[in-house]
Amino acid sequence: MPKAKSKIEIKNRRASFEYEFLDNYTAGIVLTGTEIKSIRAGKASLVDSYCYFVRGELYVKNMHVAEYWWGTWNAHDPRRDRKLLLNRKELRKLERATKEKGLTIVATRLFIAENGYAKLNISLAKGKREYDKRNTIKEKDMRRDMDRGY
Repeated sequence: MPKAKSKIEIKNRRASFEYEFLDNYTAGIVLTGTEIKSIRAGKASLVDSYCYFVRGELYVKNMHVAEYWWGTWNAHDPRRDRKLLLNRKELRKLERATKEKGLTIVATRLFIAENGYAKLNISLAKGKREYDKRNTIKEKDMRRDMDRGY
């Protein structure tokens, strides 16, 4: 019998305003202890989270997963760096790209996959300039006005 589709979807809305996404990937996360229970309860945040490389392995930094309410002595550190799981080809491609000036890897969405594992959508991103941000706001306002019928 297939598992029910999870409704847990935590997004980093600020990232789409601050960055222009060039390429998207879905990565698994190495979790410990009660972290998965906190994520299933929706107690996670991707604000200011980004990814970096250490010896060819990709880690996410500043991803906040709150301590599990019913956890005991084996509670986890809420802001610890977590390893991401991608295949070797994707890791090499991302590592080469981040060595270029102005490119970074940003966490955009955290969700529970159909198989029950926590997954993280990451994007290779380029920072937007101030005028790009103003254009984004202007386009969003125009789209909203058209939907309203003005």
